[in-house]
Amino acid sequence: MSLRANFDSAAENVRQLKARPSDDELRELYGLYKQSTMGDINIECPGMLDLKGKAKWEAWNLKKGMSKEDAMKAYISQANELIQKYGK
Repeated sequence: MSLRANFDSAAENVRQLKARPSDDELRELYGLYKQSTMGDINIECPGMLDLKGKAKWEAWNLKKGMSKEDAMKAYISQANELIQKYGK
C-alpha cells in the first residue's frame, strides 16, 4: 500500500475511535495532518480571543519545515498509537 493510501486509511480510522483522545493528542494529530496535506503553514495566527483557532495554528506551526512525507509517516504512527489506546 502506498504512503498516501496508508495515510488516508489512518485518517479514516482515527475518526472511528471509541473514545475521544486528549486535547494534546488531537492537537498533535491536527498539526501532522495539516503539514501532510498542505505543507508549511500559510495563514496568519488568529487573534487572542480565538483560543481554538490559535491552538490549531500553533500545532500546525510546530511542524513547519517537516516534509509532507515525514509528516504522513508521523501521522500514521500517531494514529496507530491512538487506535491501540482508544480502540476503533
